[in-house]
Amino acid sequence: MKYWKISLASVVIVAVLVWGFWGRLAGFGRFLGLLRGENSNINLTGLTLPSGFKLEVVVKNLNKPRVIVFDAKERMLVSELGANQITIFEPGADGKLVGRILIEKLRSPHGLAFYTDQKKKVTYLYVAESYQVVRYIYNVASGSVVVSSAENIANFSDTGLHITRTIAFGPNFRTTPIVKGYLDRETQLANKLYVSVGSSCNVCVEESWKRGAILEADPEGTFLAEFAGGLRNSVFFTFHPKTGQLWATEMGRDNLGDKLPPDEINIVKVANVETPFGARRYGWPFCYGDKIKDSTFNPAPFQRTDVPKDCTKTESSYLDIPAHSAPLGLAFITDPTWPTEWQDDLLVAYHGSWNSTAPVGYKIVRFVLAADGNITKDVAGQPQVEDFITGWLSNGKVSGRPVDLKFHAGSLFISDDYSGVIYKVSRVSQ
Repeated sequence: MKYWKISLASVVIVAVLVWGFWGRLAGFGRFLGLLRGENSNINLTGLTLPSGFKLEVVVKNLNKPRVIVFDAKERMLVSELGANQITIFEPGADGKLVGRILIEKLRSPHGLAFYTDQKKKVTYLYVAESYQVVRYIYNVASGSVVVSSAENIANFSDTGLHITRTIAFGPNFRTTPIVKGYLDRETQLANKLYVSVGSSCNVCVEESWKRGAILEADPEGTFLAEFAGGLRNSVFFTFHPKTGQLWATEMGRDNLGDKLPPDEINIVKVANVETPFGARRYGWPFCYGDKIKDSTFNPAPFQRTDVPKDCTKTESSYLDIPAHSAPLGLAFITDPTWPTEWQDDLLVAYHGSWNSTAPVGYKIVRFVLAADGNITKDVAGQPQVEDFITGWLSNGKVSGRPVDLKFHAGSLFISDDYSGVIYKVSRVSQ
């Protein structure tokens, strides 16, 4: 048996090193705690909402719930990133939601979307895993899937950072086919599947156009193309109820301090004939915000010619928000039971920082939009934004991290991957 001799000097040196780097260690420890969901006591009394609203927990004990969708029979489906499964909920005898596993043994499932093929009269559930999108035949009557019907729609890499993929069906924005010839019809369908795929790194030049981008495909997966690039991690996106435009949240890079770069909300548009790279570029990795150059990023020579270093060739962000807010879910207010003056305003979930000296985010805000869909500005020329729900960060302690926002049947449903719950926000009579 061997015995190790530890000198007093060695103990002192180790203690000094730990003490000297305590701030960094504490920050990293906070990051790990956020991933594990530590200290996630559900304390609704600490959450503040506007007058006339109430908040309740309708589902709890989930393992990192992320995306929420509803089927045609009012059932709620949730992707549990930590459990690698999709769970479905429907009202029990007492009216409370009862869950069951719908699909299990997946690889980091995130995005969910329904699509009905009108010709075949078949409804499909699309599931975005870290490396692929698969669709399943979905039985609306029973709320079940035919697992053996799994059909691959798209593939991409899931190495490195940012493994969540979000999907949604939306309008076709192109006036001409992406590829001429036998793909004319497929690339010009009225409805397309959009897929957000985050970058593999904090800041780098990706080797593939499939990373740091929003992609588009037809429902059958006949083709997969780049819709827009230069998007480091646009985890969530949605479509404006009137203009139809695609709005996406965007997380800026790390390690530029507490104030830079801003996180963003972008209106992501299709390329036109003047677009030099075949798809619009939204800045990353060389630029951020309003075409501001990232002077710290100077990579070695790279092969891609469609990644501009010149910020004048990139698109400006539509809205800049505080760095490290980590914007995720976004939803336009269209429910007629909500305040009339709020109609078509935008709610955004700030998931919250993990590496900011002073924690920021951990709330849901409301951006005030005009009737034409543009942001409303105050007398100082700043975007009009108001807190909607706060309190998940109090006295430096985190109790929740909002993720997805989905309106359904007059209420707003919110997933919280820190507390492992689904909240429901409803109007109350006054």
